[in-house]
Amino acid sequence: MISIALAGKPNAGKSTFYKAATMADVDVANYPFTTIDANRGVSSVRTDCPCLERDERCGDEHCRAGKRYVPIELLDVAGLVPGAHEGRGLGNQFLDELTNADAIVNVVDASGGTNEEGEPVEVGTYDPVEEVDFIEEEMDQWLAGIIDRNWETVERQSRSPDFDVDDALAEMLTGFGATEADVAASLRDLDYPEDPIQWTDDHREALARDVRARTKPIILVANKADVAPPENIERLNETGKPVIPATAEGELALRQAAEAGVVDYDPGDDDFEIVGDLSDEQSAGLEKIREVMAERGGTGIQTALDHAVYELLDRITAYPVQNETRWTDAKGNVLPDAFLLPRGSTPTDLAYAVHSDIGDGYLHAVNAKTNREVSESYELEEGDVIKIVSTAS
Repeated sequence: MISIALAGKPNAGKSTFYKAATMADVDVANYPFTTIDANRGVSSVRTDCPCLERDERCGDEHCRAGKRYVPIELLDVAGLVPGAHEGRGLGNQFLDELTNADAIVNVVDASGGTNEEGEPVEVGTYDPVEEVDFIEEEMDQWLAGIIDRNWETVERQSRSPDFDVDDALAEMLTGFGATEADVAASLRDLDYPEDPIQWTDDHREALARDVRARTKPIILVANKADVAPPENIERLNETGKPVIPATAEGELALRQAAEAGVVDYDPGDDDFEIVGDLSDEQSAGLEKIREVMAERGGTGIQTALDHAVYELLDRITAYPVQNETRWTDAKGNVLPDAFLLPRGSTPTDLAYAVHSDIGDGYLHAVNAKTNREVSESYELEEGDVIKIVSTAS
């Protein structure tokens, strides 16, 4: 399962984002380090379900009238303060938790209502642009420190006649989530001495920055956009980073209202319908959220997760079935499974994603939409429905 981590300084709204996206019971409070131990939960990304191409919706529990929600892991860790890579605050614990994440959502308090330490200040008095490169810089410096501390081992290995720098660095960086391909790609883009003994701090830091960028891409969420001065959002957009304005509190209110049966709302919708009885105060609060959604095209929470997976990580959704005519599994369930695969994946990759035995016994595949057999090298597209024929089926 793809893992997305929520990062940011304390009190930026990470725990509210997490609670809204998972509906898990976590502490949400207006003080630094509300989160001490990492919260792990299941959220979803949203895409169009292939059942929209048929006369009837599939009825899958993850499909709501053609809106398909594909599960991902969401991780909420302790807030980060300046100097975290040196151990300040809960820095080392925080950064360790990020090693297994595929992408990072940097939650910024766009209202300027908390300072660099996460302490409440008057709205608009702190510049949120200061947070734009904050997570990136702390992670880069932390990884550079890990590389530096382990460099003596690389130097010793380099004395061996069969030494390979790609293999040595891949072994070191595996714990950070880097693959051999990631390390090889970074080294191709960098200028460095062949002899590791001649590497400088600048060489190691350049490697750390490139590997981090490849393995932990970051998207910026301008949280509290509903109360942020408009110029703050404008200035965040001018940084050149991917920025998603959001209101985690608004999303949480809608999710709770939907759960209570008083509004009709699906995550990622740009509007909602009131279907139950509300007090005047509740109605006023929801109408305020509606105004923000009309301006932003939604609350931004689902948009941020979708962007992280489908844009930053460049994933596509593929649906394996056993019956290519009815799009069902062996029990008659329509489109029961959805897999998030890297763009460029083939039917064989999908087979292995389903089960290693299915992959090992792969024979051929059928595109259920066209009812035609596809080659082993066929590149899957978003929304493909594929029947895999395997000796293990």
